[in-house]
Amino acid sequence: MTGRLLLTIAHRLAILAYIVFALFPLFWLLKVSVTPNDLLYSEGVRLWPSHATLDHYRFVLENSAFPTFFKNSLIVAGSTSVAVTALSSLAGYALSRFRFRGKYALVALMLITQMFPLVMLVAPIFKMLSPLGLTNSLTGLVIVYTAFNVPFATFLMQSFFDGIPKDLEEAAMIDGASRFVAFRQIILPLTLPGIAATLGFVFTAAWSELLFALMLISGNASATFPVGLLTFVSKFSVDFGQMMAAGVMALIPACLFFLLIQRYLVQGLTAGAVKG
Repeated sequence: MTGRLLLTIAHRLAILAYIVFALFPLFWLLKVSVTPNDLLYSEGVRLWPSHATLDHYRFVLENSAFPTFFKNSLIVAGSTSVAVTALSSLAGYALSRFRFRGKYALVALMLITQMFPLVMLVAPIFKMLSPLGLTNSLTGLVIVYTAFNVPFATFLMQSFFDGIPKDLEEAAMIDGASRFVAFRQIILPLTLPGIAATLGFVFTAAWSELLFALMLISGNASATFPVGLLTFVSKFSVDFGQMMAAGVMALIPACLFFLLIQRYLVQGLTAGAVKG
């Protein structure tokens, strides 16, 4: 009994240590964002500044292009997550339910696309998008992010469709429903956890992507949040307070998004872990 109690205590302490380790960077981000510039270095390492201020937030909102960066990131991440989820749902359903010539070759091709380092593809993609006028636009970013996220999201959605018995849609089709109606009214509601997991993954990936946003965008009007953070870095200094304030505000939509899909996201991430 004593050994089991000690094991439980050690387990809880390990979980607590992990939570502290995971959340400490976010706490430090908040702490620096409310610390005045004159106290950032003069007070040394402190868990909380002796004097807190919201001046960094006020400056970022009123005297920088952060609202534009914020809006652009919302447009790009939202459009990408919706487009990828719609395409991967259809593709994942096709791979899960149908047998067709070239199916495994298509799967292999999608796997191969995940093997190349993204930095190798910057120049070819820029050369492809430049004649189309998409190198300095949010549309170009959405197209690129969608192309890179669809393969993984397709495999993710296929795994959820594989877990749904085919008998359900076959029974609906016997009753007169078309395959599309059975897919829309029966299968899709059962895969809401998978859709939420896919939305969360793609939204996070598009929201935080820097490489292509930096290479394809050449002005503040179309810059996204990760690129906008670089505006707080000058040649000889870094305004950590303003940068951290912008970072804290950029976390808000991501947190709200995950709160909205939390119910389905948890189900999606744990689907298949327990068989009953």
